Amino acid sequence: MNIAEKLADSVKSRGVQLSYGEPIERDGALLVPVAFVGYGFGGGGDDADNGGGGAGGMSVPLGVYVVRNGAVRFHPNPIPMMIASVPLVVAAGFALARILRALR
Repeated sequence: MNIAEKLADSVKSRGVQLSYGEPIERDGALLVPVAFVGYGFGGGGDDADNGGGGAGGMSVPLGVYVVRNGAVRFHPNPIPMMIASVPLVVAAGFALARILRALR
């Protein structure tokens, strides 16, 4: 088993633990942080034993689950939500511009 396979297996075994942080108790509420986690591995080589590989990852904080008095609420982090909406707003703007141009 090569190093990329070993790394992939170690990350895979962590599963959901990568997306949910350790619960924190504060002011009578239980807080569970949530993040979007992505990672990738790659490598290659040729017949002359020339090759290489690499790995990368990222984590974007999405928000926090708040458990208080038996009720659960999700409080989103507004920054990544705004960043995620930018491509949708741009696409809608281009579509609207093309529709208006076609109606002329």
